[in-house]
Amino acid sequence: MGDMIDIVYKNENEPIEARVKDLLSRMTLKEKLGQMTQIDRSVATPDVLRDLCIGSVLSGGGSKPFVNATSVDWADMVDGLQKGALESRLGIPMFYGSDAVHGNNNVYGATVFPHNVGLGATRDPELVERIGAVTALETRASGVQYAFAPCVAVCRDPRWGRCYESYSEDTQIVRKMTSLVTGLQGKPPQDHPNGYPYVAGRNNVMACAKHFVGDGGTDKGKNEGNTIISYEDLERIHMLPYPDCISKGVCTVMASYSNWEALDRFYDPHGSNYRSAVLTAVNAGIDMVMVPFRYQLFLDDLAYLVESGEVSMTRIDDAVERILRVKFAARLFEHPMTDRSLLDAVGSKPHRELAREAVRKSLVLLKNGKDPKKPFLPLDRNAKRVLVAGKHADDLGYQCGGWTATWEGSSGRITIGTTILDAVREAIGDNAEVVYEENPTTESLSGQDFSYAIVAVGEAPYAESTGDNSELTIPFKGDELLKLVAAKIPTLAILISGRPLLLEPSLLESLDALVAAWLPGTEGNGITDVVFGDYEFHGRLPVSWFKSVDQLPMNAYGNSYDPLFPLGYGLTSKVQP
Repeated sequence: MGDMIDIVYKNENEPIEARVKDLLSRMTLKEKLGQMTQIDRSVATPDVLRDLCIGSVLSGGGSKPFVNATSVDWADMVDGLQKGALESRLGIPMFYGSDAVHGNNNVYGATVFPHNVGLGATRDPELVERIGAVTALETRASGVQYAFAPCVAVCRDPRWGRCYESYSEDTQIVRKMTSLVTGLQGKPPQDHPNGYPYVAGRNNVMACAKHFVGDGGTDKGKNEGNTIISYEDLERIHMLPYPDCISKGVCTVMASYSNWEALDRFYDPHGSNYRSAVLTAVNAGIDMVMVPFRYQLFLDDLAYLVESGEVSMTRIDDAVERILRVKFAARLFEHPMTDRSLLDAVGSKPHRELAREAVRKSLVLLKNGKDPKKPFLPLDRNAKRVLVAGKHADDLGYQCGGWTATWEGSSGRITIGTTILDAVREAIGDNAEVVYEENPTTESLSGQDFSYAIVAVGEAPYAESTGDNSELTIPFKGDELLKLVAAKIPTLAILISGRPLLLEPSLLESLDALVAAWLPGTEGNGITDVVFGDYEFHGRLPVSWFKSVDQLPMNAYGNSYDPLFPLGYGLTSKVQP
């Protein structure tokens, strides 16, 4: 113990800055460069972490120990890698990063919350903070100490494939939702210095404000495209959420490319002029580089650049100092391994109840009754026969969207949760018959006597560029299905999507009620809580709903604003005045 106290960086009673300075003074160039390197789980081994003093490991989108790996499986993997890091000469712990962007969504059995666009509809920063706290706890239970969240993009074009990762087109709404940082990391004390990283304890994770800056404002909504804008507008629209995150002690900021393996994409063909890409990135101020696979090439090229003087030692020390500061702030030297006592909380009833509350508050009622004086909702739970239809009515994967179980998301029972159909069956009266037909036809509906229909349509999951879409029509001929059913049965349409989709006037006229449910996650009961009238509609549009894609990009503060539904629109199920 005496030796530990003598080594300043190992003494938890010493101030963080003294520990950083001491550790930095003991490090070789190789160890410093290792700390600046973040590698993917698939190429990480305990030996690699030990021998190269690697600073961080990540799971690229959906990268996990194996299919349906639970929190304990993740913890075993992370702890195994951490043991390697701790066996390095100086025993510097690594941190593990994961895209826990709506709950700890890569992990089977974790609570999956609505995606950010739905949370923007709630207008409830306190709810978002509570979601951050639960996400942090479930993430730490899996061994992961670092969440790549929140995305504080201001989405100005729904054609963008990451639109659902943005809370709103309105900068002020996005700024309010930076409360997620406080939920993830904990609330810094009053006297905490502005801009200094903060992690409250072992139930909290390091957060990441992303993607700096302008990712939601690209030309025509193209992912990784160019944001063509004046500096004044860049500051006014896209920059403002970042100082808010920094004032909350956010530990990291992710630079916008916004892509995976971005260094490889600096030049055409991809991967060429790699050393030049490394030079540009590091000298631009990137402290830790998400490599993720060609780490040895990155380390060799960066070492060459330092030795040739093209990257200064001052710049390297500047980067490593910040990385170490975060590790000390997060108390990784004191608590490098998983706290297994957190495992019982993963997917627990209180966590799922919070997600259900978030679903309830995120729903936006766009239409309620063909006659405003005769509301269609709430539905009668004691009706005789109810039709539930549509591809999205009984598909948990579609309900969760992208960044769930895998990078793009997928179909089916991908994790533990409640579909809309499950929820309707739970909510409806004992005497009512629920008939589920995914794709009803004119023939299958003829002669059947239904009180009403609940039809869920929308988008298949997607992530990043795979979600870029210039047409924004309802996929799987969802509009045709809605018209078919609504022509025969009074119909509530539930739209499952990461953004506004095209709603033709003839479709809107045919429906009795329409709810935008966004990408609600695992707790489908939150939808039935509201449509059956146990709770009132609360959500308001976080983005403008266009009439035609020809109007895009459009926003509430632009000229000639003529939306189908404006930013902030949302009905309640009471009779409208």
